[in-house]
Amino acid sequence: MPIALTLASNATWEFLIKGGVFMAPLGIAAFVGLTAIIFKFLSLARSRVIPDSLVKAVVQMERYDAEARASLEREMSQGDSTLARLLGVAMRHQDRPQGDMKMAVEASAREEASRLHAGIAVIDMVITVAPLLGLLGTASGLVTIFDGWSDDSDWVKIGLGIAQALNTTILGLAIAVPCVVAHAYFTRRIEVFSAKLEALLAQFAASCQAKPEADK
Repeated sequence: MPIALTLASNATWEFLIKGGVFMAPLGIAAFVGLTAIIFKFLSLARSRVIPDSLVKAVVQMERYDAEARASLEREMSQGDSTLARLLGVAMRHQDRPQGDMKMAVEASAREEASRLHAGIAVIDMVITVAPLLGLLGTASGLVTIFDGWSDDSDWVKIGLGIAQALNTTILGLAIAVPCVVAHAYFTRRIEVFSAKLEALLAQFAASCQAKPEADK
């Protein structure tokens, strides 16, 4: 097993060396993309956006009694999630007219939406930049090869040179493809979370509206 790892490591290193100077910015792009993906996996964890315990507390608020309210406040105080922050805004405005509560929640929702999308632009940038850097590296390598072309050129060496010049394109695409998949996954996850947040906030607002009738 160590021999196989050593051979793989040597092959990888040789691949990177043959790619030329453009392998360095491609390595940076790969690091940035991986960091952004890890960050989004952590920030879009369900416990950080819509904790199950807090969802359960919101559902219990349908009857709007003291016990349900205490349970909701306890769950809100225990975590710093997107749902907890939005519910906090709604609770602070629950005694005001319904329109004022809606405006306050919508303003906070826009801020929370920007938090949910944080890092997506970085992944999008890597998707665009990595293939372009790869193509630039390949074009640069091909220019060097064709610049030394003459009637007595060794065609075998030229073919090997072209193959090496394509290394940067291969690496650029290899970086971009996982980022494309991650971008689609995170975008869909944000859409699902946004719809769920909207439904839970509407449910909470309806519970607050029903409070006067319950007190009668």
